[in-house]
Amino acid sequence: KILRKALEFIPNSVKLWKEAISLENKEDARIMLSRAVECAPTSVDMWLALAKLSPYQDAKKVLNEARKHVPTDPRIWVTAAKLEETQGNEKTVEIILTRAKDSLAANGVAADRDMWLKEAEQSEKTSFPLVCQAIIKVTIKMGLDESDPKQMKRMWVQDAEAAISRGAIATARAIYNNAVEKLKGKKGLWLRLAQLETKYGNSESLDGVLQRAVKSCPNAEILWLMYAKQKWLQGDVGKAREILGEAFGHSKDSEAISLAAVKLESENGEIQRARLLLNRARQQCDTAKVWMQSVQLEREQTNYAQALALCEEGLGAHPHFAKLWMIGGQIYMEQTPPQLSEARRFFERAVRACPKSVPVWLCAAECEILDGKFPKARSLLEKARIKNPKSELLWLRGVEVESMDGQERVALHMMSKALQECPSSGVLWAHAIDLEPKPAQNAKSVDALKKCENDADVIVAVAQLFWRDGKIAKARKWFMRAVQLNPALGHAWGGYMAFELSHGDPGQQRDVLRRFCAAEPNQGIRWTRSVKKVRNWRLKWPQKMMAYLEEYWQNVLEFKPLDKEIEALLKGEELAPADVSMEPEVKDTKEAKEERKIAPEFFEAAERFAGPRQGWEFKTGSRGLGYYKTDPTKQEQRIKEEPL
Repeated sequence: KILRKALEFIPNSVKLWKEAISLENKEDARIMLSRAVECAPTSVDMWLALAKLSPYQDAKKVLNEARKHVPTDPRIWVTAAKLEETQGNEKTVEIILTRAKDSLAANGVAADRDMWLKEAEQSEKTSFPLVCQAIIKVTIKMGLDESDPKQMKRMWVQDAEAAISRGAIATARAIYNNAVEKLKGKKGLWLRLAQLETKYGNSESLDGVLQRAVKSCPNAEILWLMYAKQKWLQGDVGKAREILGEAFGHSKDSEAISLAAVKLESENGEIQRARLLLNRARQQCDTAKVWMQSVQLEREQTNYAQALALCEEGLGAHPHFAKLWMIGGQIYMEQTPPQLSEARRFFERAVRACPKSVPVWLCAAECEILDGKFPKARSLLEKARIKNPKSELLWLRGVEVESMDGQERVALHMMSKALQECPSSGVLWAHAIDLEPKPAQNAKSVDALKKCENDADVIVAVAQLFWRDGKIAKARKWFMRAVQLNPALGHAWGGYMAFELSHGDPGQQRDVLRRFCAAEPNQGIRWTRSVKKVRNWRLKWPQKMMAYLEEYWQNVLEFKPLDKEIEALLKGEELAPADVSMEPEVKDTKEAKEERKIAPEFFEAAERFAGPRQGWEFKTGSRGLGYYKTDPTKQEQRIKEEPL
């Protein structure tokens, strides 16, 4: 009664009307709103509330009246579009928003790109996908110079990525779909749209995007390759073959397309087809990679004579291609019995042709190690370090040679020299920890962390120390940190998996295995040494993990029987669909609550580790995965205390 009395004296008070209406039921509220818009005709909120409570036909009339009284507010137009979507009038939605843009411009409303993007995102969140798409379509070029395609592309990419970061996937999809219609020949836009569909869409939507993409950009190799791979992953090998054939018609001298076709055939057991494709590729492309794949195909089939003949022929055309030299020597070493004398002569030629290639020198030294000639290996590595100073891998192999030869003191001395030359090498620091006697390893880990706090190799070494000392929770935390810092580091995943097989439950083991398969690691000395063996080439990712564990963590496999399901997975059975997020759940701990107080300038989001940064720490915190600015005093204290 008081509010109604007040409205008699102040009928144009929007605040009073809102308070009074909030106390009424739906029908009475609609009656009061009808009176309210008469008394306060410029209140957009009142008009929208009345339209919401009215039937469809009445709501249309209300919104038409609202536009007459407030011609400068876009919310009225957007609400009208949403009203039409609720009735299934798809075409009318776009017509209304097109008129909205023209009407607002005619009434002197400045084009506000950001405002329309917010309306699109809000429409997506409130389940009005057609309105979201129509807003983007109508306003896609608003505020942009159409004579500058680069600026248009840059702005559209920024808008789409910003929408994705806010969880507005449909908005980002609409931006990219309209962008590729305006700039059909821009390969980068098609790639981003395909990546969005890969991550957030389904196979049908991705197929549709890639089909449109290759028609618009027929000379973009990567789009053809993505399309063929998508079909291959769906099990449609014939269609994948057809796509690559069509791609080859557009780019006959394309190395990437030729090698993709070879891979498709070889991995599906069509070896003769693969040979024919490689023969054609050698004639048309004649690139070093084509020759290398030709050799590798024969090597896998144990046709060593043919492989070596192709290798020599390829080296005649590409004498400085280090990988061909490495493969040729390895073929001699793989034979039964190993042809070490031939391999040695081959590597002598290799180091003369590629003196700056560290892997070639390492292969030459490996040949001598396999033959038990440690002095010769030592001499080769010394020559290699002269030609390739500050190479952490050459120093590491030199230390390992001394250890294999029983020269522990010499190994320690060489490690000291190595760390002087490569003071920030995580690989060397991790091995330096292993070289120390057990009582001194913790102290060495402190030194390593001071130099390489965010190096995954060092983190793995520290995690193994915690594991050795029975500090299971800390070991798990550090293994997790290592694979977050560098998801591509294979032996970090191997150590993590071995740890969980010893101390984790089947759920934890399965989770690590899923995340490992999602990461598809390809780095790490021991890891690459294992997975690059010919017998492991065709293994699935879980099988590669099993092969690595059998080679380097046999004691863990013998420690206790594996869970039957985990054992089956490691033998190559298909993993059930599940979330393969690389980021662990961040619990609402006291530490997390403190981190939420961090100002935005002390955090930079990053999807993966991009190298150490002075004064910053890479981790998953309360603001997500990225770089957090460190407190120097806390950092020093943690380095001193945590590993001990």
